[in-house]
Amino acid sequence: MVFCQIIISPNKMILLTGGTGFLGSNLLARLVGKHSVIVLKRSFSDTGRIKHLLKKVRTYDIDRVPVKEVFDANKIDLVIHCATNYGRSSVPFTEITGANLILPLHLIQESREHGVAAFINTDTILDKGVSAYSLSKSQFVDWMKQFAESLICIDMALEHFYGPFDDRSKFVAKIILDLLNRVERIELTPGRQKRDFIYIEDIVSAFERVIDFTRSAAKSFYRFEVGTAQTIEIRDFVQMAKTLAGNTTTHLDFGALPYRGNEVMESRVDISALLALGWKPQTPLQKGLKETIQLEEKALNEISHNRRLRVPGNKPLS
Repeated sequence: MVFCQIIISPNKMILLTGGTGFLGSNLLARLVGKHSVIVLKRSFSDTGRIKHLLKKVRTYDIDRVPVKEVFDANKIDLVIHCATNYGRSSVPFTEITGANLILPLHLIQESREHGVAAFINTDTILDKGVSAYSLSKSQFVDWMKQFAESLICIDMALEHFYGPFDDRSKFVAKIILDLLNRVERIELTPGRQKRDFIYIEDIVSAFERVIDFTRSAAKSFYRFEVGTAQTIEIRDFVQMAKTLAGNTTTHLDFGALPYRGNEVMESRVDISALLALGWKPQTPLQKGLKETIQLEEKALNEISHNRRLRVPGNKPLS
């Protein structure tokens, strides 16, 4: 059997979606300087996370410029799709599928038409039956496999990643913020479900290792599950966060909320494919959580300090 291999140069032209989000911005910070990067965003995207990087990348507003024009104007080697709609707060299904299915379909079709070597998709480890979000992600993976004879197709199925300055709507970020603000009470499920929490830096390093893999991989479909392969009960995780935050007052009301009807009681990943590439997670949970809490607390203190300075009559110390 003869495998057709595509050799990608060390310095790639990478098209990145979701670059203004939590995962995408952390990945972008690592890619800049090593590769030429194009960021696809929307004209109204909040670029606060990447404002220090904007002069080092090329950006296109996807709501103003057709996808085809982006590919026509650039010799793209690799596409990394990080843009995601989690479907929170009763988001219409059309918006969820727009980001998780329709957009990547446009991207992978143009990738095939323009001779792009590889396409890396950001997926979830969740089963497709859990939510509209996981269903739409699963549907795109099925479509992506149809392109595997034309380019290297890689699916990165991520466990629950966390780190400093994540979106406040996400579980870990919200718990940390509530604990740092010393709220009186946090309503939780019984907390016996087990999750695999992986630090954002380890997620980014997994992407880097897979990007290296595309230099010599054959055209095919590849799936990499990304996690630590270690699980912890939600109850224990939240109690750990409370201790690390130095919080002795907030009441953790376990059992105040019911489990979801389709609750996954234990989530496990098989990271053997990534281990075979020489990758392994480097950040123990307690270390990553401690660093996240410290940086979030520092940011909160700076915000509080700046607000005090803006109060009429208050003057900065000379």
